[in-house]
Order: sequence, then structure tokens, then C-alpha cells
Amino acid sequence: MVSYADRFLCCVSIVVFLAFSDSVSPIYAADIGSSGCKNVNEILPVKIVIWVNGAENDDFFTGLNAKFGAQLPTKLAKASRMNVVLSDPLNSCSRSSKVSSSIALSVRGVCTFKEKADSAQSGGAGSLLVINNNEDLDQMGCGKNDTSKNINIPIVIISKSDGKMIQDNLASGKKVELLLYSPERPDVEFSQFILWFTSVSVVILASIWEVITAPRQNDDHYGDGQSDAEAPNIVESKFESIILSPKGAISFLIVASGLLIVLFFFMSSWFVWLLIVMFCFGGIQGMHFCLLSSISSCFQNCGQRNLQIPIVGEYSILAISIFPFPVIFAVLWVIYRKSTFGWIGQDILGICLMITVLQMAHMPNIKVAVALLCSAFCYDIFWVFVSPLIFHQSVMIAVAKGSQSSGESIPMLLKVPRIDPWGGYDMIGFGDILLPGLLVAFTFRLRNKTVLGGYFLWAVIGYAIGLFLTYLGLYLMQGHGQPALMYLVPCTLGLLVALSAVRGDLKDLWSCDCQ
Repeated sequence: MVSYADRFLCCVSIVVFLAFSDSVSPIYAADIGSSGCKNVNEILPVKIVIWVNGAENDDFFTGLNAKFGAQLPTKLAKASRMNVVLSDPLNSCSRSSKVSSSIALSVRGVCTFKEKADSAQSGGAGSLLVINNNEDLDQMGCGKNDTSKNINIPIVIISKSDGKMIQDNLASGKKVELLLYSPERPDVEFSQFILWFTSVSVVILASIWEVITAPRQNDDHYGDGQSDAEAPNIVESKFESIILSPKGAISFLIVASGLLIVLFFFMSSWFVWLLIVMFCFGGIQGMHFCLLSSISSCFQNCGQRNLQIPIVGEYSILAISIFPFPVIFAVLWVIYRKSTFGWIGQDILGICLMITVLQMAHMPNIKVAVALLCSAFCYDIFWVFVSPLIFHQSVMIAVAKGSQSSGESIPMLLKVPRIDPWGGYDMIGFGDILLPGLLVAFTFRLRNKTVLGGYFLWAVIGYAIGLFLTYLGLYLMQGHGQPALMYLVPCTLGLLVALSAVRGDLKDLWSCDCQ
């Protein structure tokens, strides 16, 4: 039987994974106008390295250059390190005499970007840094009647939180220096291939997990006429299926949307920590399940004896003995999660958790798959593309970034570090693996039905192609966030529906009860 704790883990995991199902990537706001620019620059992200009192910060800022003014160098060796000085007035709408040979720091508003640049340049500034009034990086263009032929300094916009950090340091009397340049990003990132390969492998592994960890029937104790009832008890490492229904599938989407909105409006460091704790609990149970089922499969006589633990219940010696390992692993990840190798622990815990959820939650037929995946398809597109029109920024991207004040981020992601001057991570939300994974696992279970078999390989190919198209879209859209389920659902569910219709199996798959 499935315990209440197991059901709770499964339901909460699906809801949270749905809430963060988008593959996170840099996103820039829409152009605000550039019809008056005479020398139009290419809009490029700007890497901003910061020193405070001579000490270089471990993290860098990201900005966006203007469509006018000088272009920043692409090589670090050609960039100049300069002091930062607050414009006077702070909006840089009139000439300041204190910014000579420095980077002038200004806030957005009151006058146009062109007028701010004119004032900073006339005051002798080497560059102009504009603090935006939100966390987006809006493109800076010229007004219809502006001309930018006489602007020969770089103009860069940064987010509100990054600007506040610089202002706070200057207000406390510290010396702040910045180095601005626009390093080129490689066309193909090896980290994306690793993430693609990992995601496809997790879907395949989770689908076949029950088979590869099944007891080996040719061991000695099975060859002595031992009955199934007398065979070693391995079921402790297995879960009874939780069968999804169409109503339940749609309910998950509604609850996930509510959670996303709550996080968007009430995001704080304690809320992120709550999600980190939940992730650790799920990861511990997931890793414990994976270890227990793997060891039980290989060593069937290991730790068969059960012990009664007060309150908790009865567990085998093996289950008890390996439990400290995932606990210690999760604690170490929490301690070192911000280190350069912290992503490895997060990915391992996340993979174990997803494998466990896919052993617990099953789609019984295509009807449930259509209800869940089509709803998720609309959900993903709405929160990535439509929500900025309502909330003035992508809700999903904003929530995935976590708490700006504490620097904590949501852990419900697989991530791999980029190998380029920008650093950072390529990421994919757990939902983009779990939701299509439910369908792929369903097709694998069809192998036991002679008539309806033969869909698993097509489902895996469809998922692999869909994820490839997601990264292709990310490249073609120059880094703008892409809702992965917009590509994955047609390539998996759409392919299987079309294939089953051609084979004449659609009616049977629609109403079958494959658990």
C-alpha cells in the first residue's frame, strides 16, 4: 500500500514540478523604440565585473547595451576598469562635473536615454550606466526626433537590484570599480548537449527502472522450488501505483498556477528556503528508494530481516542501514549548494526524486495524457509568453530566479555550468522531464499488451526531438526563454496519437487501463 507520506510526496512533487516546468534562460524585454537612431548598434548582453575597495566580486552583473553610442569591446584584454560615480543629478538629465573619466551611474526616467547620454558625455564620463526601474533589461533606443551621431561613449542598462547594490556600496563610502565588455557566446554550447542527454537518459531510466531493478529469477534460492511467498521480500523498495485521472490532471495545473502566482507576489528568502527543505525531503526519499531497489535487486539476501521502529513502522535492516547516506548527502548539498560543484548534488537529488515520482504516478491511458499534457502545454505558453503582457515580466522566469535579496534560487531544476566567458548555467525545469516522462513510461508498460505494444521507442525519439527543438528555438530566438512543453507535447503526445490512429489503436489506448 502507498503510505500517506508517499502520496503527499507524489502530489506535491507533481504540483511543484508543474509550477517550474519552463526551461530557464536569459530573457530581454521588448524594444521600446529606436526609429531616431542614426548609428544603430547590435543589442548585445554586457558582462559587468565589479570591484569593491579593490576586491573583485565572485559574481558579475549582466547588462544590455543601447542601440546608440559606442560599442563595447568583445575581448577582456581591450576593456578598461573605471571608477563608478553617481550622476548629479542622479537622473543625469543635466550636465555633471563629477563624472570625468569615470562610469556615470544614473537612474531611469524624467528625460530620454539620449539626453542622459548627452549629459554624461558632456561631463567627461567614459561610460553611462542606467539603472532600470524593474528587474528586466529594456532595450534603449532613440526617440523619433533624436539623433545619436554625436554619442561616442557606451551606454548600458542594468537591473534595479544590481543598481541598488552599487548605490549602497557608494553610499557607504566604498570605492566601486567596473569593467564592461560584451564577450561573444559560442554558437553551440556543450553544456546544452549534456543537459539534453541527461534529460533523455532520465526519462528512459525512469521508464524501465522497475524492470532493471526486478529480482533476478535465476538466483540459487529461486532454483530450489521456493514459492513466491517464501521468496525474499523485496517489495519494500517498490511503490503501489497512484493512478492519475483527467480531473486530477487538470487540478494539478490549477494548483500549480496558484502556487506560481503566490510565489511571484510573496517571494522571500524564507519561502525559497521552504522549497529547498521540501526538495531535500523529496530528494532524500528518492535517493533512498533508488539505492534500496538497486541493492535489493543485486543482493537479494542482504538485510532481509525487519525491525519495528516506534511511530515510523516496520522496515528492513537494509533500508535502515542505508538511510543515513541520502540524509548526509542532502545536508552536504545544502551546505555547499552555492559552490562551483553544488550543481552536481542538486542534479543527483533531482534525478532520484523524478525516478521515484515516475514509479509512483502512472497514466492509465491516452485520455489522461491528453488532459494533463494539453493543459500543461497551454500553461507553459501562457506563463512564458502571455504573462509579461499582464504582469510586465515573465512570472515563471521571475520566480525561477528566486529571491533577489538573499541570492537563493529555486532548486527544482537540472542545471549544467556553461563553458564560456559568461559562465552561469543551462537549466531545464523538472516538469519538462516529469510530464513527458509520464507518457513515455506509459508506453513502456504497454509492452505487456501484445496488441498495443511498440510505442516506447517512438515516444523516446519524440521526446529527444522535442527537447532538441527547444534548444534550437532558444538559439534562434537569441536566448529568449522558451516554453519547452510547447515543443515536447506535440513531439510526444502528438506523435503517439497520430501513430496509434494510423495503426488503428487509438480507441483502445484512449480507454485502456494500463497500470
